[in-house]
Amino acid sequence: MNIVRDGWAGEKLAADHLRQKGYAILETNYRTPAGEVDIIARDGDYTVFVEVKSRRHLDYGYPREAVGPQKQRRIKKVALYYMAGQKTEINCRFDVVEVLEMDGTEITHIENAFW
Repeated sequence: MNIVRDGWAGEKLAADHLRQKGYAILETNYRTPAGEVDIIARDGDYTVFVEVKSRRHLDYGYPREAVGPQKQRRIKKVALYYMAGQKTEINCRFDVVEVLEMDGTEITHIENAFW
């Protein structure tokens, strides 16, 4: 059983999960003056900005519920920084990967989690 001890463990599990689904991991912990995004990946024609949320219990709700409007705006700003540095126009989307550690590790990947 994997134990999520901190965000890094959850991010590694999430990145491994995405790789297994055929995603190419482009960046991890990408930081800008506007903030940070956990994973930037490639899925076909899309550049995917992924927020990872990990929890060991549901006392504070599902991990995905922590990606509210303020966090979504911050991730979108980070995405704009990333896209501005690219040489070509890119299609993007925003996903959330939820890592829940209770009786085992449960990973839920929510594609197009927000716009």
